[in-house]
Amino acid sequence: MTLGKTKTKEEVIEALHSVAAEMHDKMLKGKPPAMTLPVRTKKNIQFDKKLQVYKYGKNKSTRDATALGSARVLLRSLHITEFIEDMIESGKSSTLREMYYISEGWGNGKFGTQNESNNLAEDLEIVTKCIREDFKLRPEEDGARIIGNVTFEEKNRKGEWMRINCRDDVGDSGYGVPYNVESEKLRLVEHDIDFVMAVETGGMFDRLVENGFDEEARCAIIHLKGQPARSTRRIMKRMSDEWKKPILVFADCDPWSFRIFASIAYGAIKTAHISEYLATNEAIYLGITADDILAYDLPSDDLTKSDLGALESELSDPRFATGWWKEQINLMQEIGKKAEQQSLAKYGLDFVTDTYLPEKLAALGLKY
Repeated sequence: MTLGKTKTKEEVIEALHSVAAEMHDKMLKGKPPAMTLPVRTKKNIQFDKKLQVYKYGKNKSTRDATALGSARVLLRSLHITEFIEDMIESGKSSTLREMYYISEGWGNGKFGTQNESNNLAEDLEIVTKCIREDFKLRPEEDGARIIGNVTFEEKNRKGEWMRINCRDDVGDSGYGVPYNVESEKLRLVEHDIDFVMAVETGGMFDRLVENGFDEEARCAIIHLKGQPARSTRRIMKRMSDEWKKPILVFADCDPWSFRIFASIAYGAIKTAHISEYLATNEAIYLGITADDILAYDLPSDDLTKSDLGALESELSDPRFATGWWKEQINLMQEIGKKAEQQSLAKYGLDFVTDTYLPEKLAALGLKY
């Protein structure tokens, strides 16, 4: 079974049954029930230079019923598989938080913390090669907002397909991306854009929308809402793969925003099991950059001790291994400053769309 390929209800249920089957087979052989999965530690996560994403290494761990803690994990796994199968059969979905509270009725299988619940859901993704969306599990946070001349078809709760243009059929807040953006839920129909601009902050998203930047520059604008949700990263990858449009990331100039870009382009350690499915290697970091702080004389703040530590860590992060990234990080360390997107307002509300973005885009060959 291939990750990222749309799976039928029957395929997902079969994959879930395989978890119980592994335990059952062990018991038939007179051995303790067990579940095998990759070791989920930083030491077993490697950066695949060929694919340019984080992936799990070859180290495996086996959880069996010889210890109380592991036995409880196996029990919870069986409860979750049954819960997910019931949802699939009944056409329901659940938040991760709801699943945590539902475990109150599982006796010894009850979760102690929300993290235990979330981590086990991720473990099941790994061992079944399914994704959370296949399980009808959704996060608490919502996805991105999109403004621009792109048209989707989304299946509503009645099972009907709705055609939505993300410029003409939405208000100023844009189209809200659902938690499931796979083809059985969301179709990418048509577009009239030259690129996609992913914007970190809500204030800058609203500024670009109010200034009509999406129409003037012929682009779709996506509000990342900080560290982007999985559905946000996935829809950007689909727009890149299916529409062959460049993804440009416009964020604050600080080490944490750099990591937002890295998670979009190369994946994150936490989601190493689905990096190929989420990461858009072709994504480009547009700004704010360290040299922008100097070139545009932007208002800035001093780097904190935490910022400096994060920058130092990024110098050894393979996602920032290019000469350009090292130059930017070294320059930030040298000047000791960071800056927000909205610092461009120093020159007026229209400066970002009249001057800054046209100049940055022209440098990439995207003139308008």
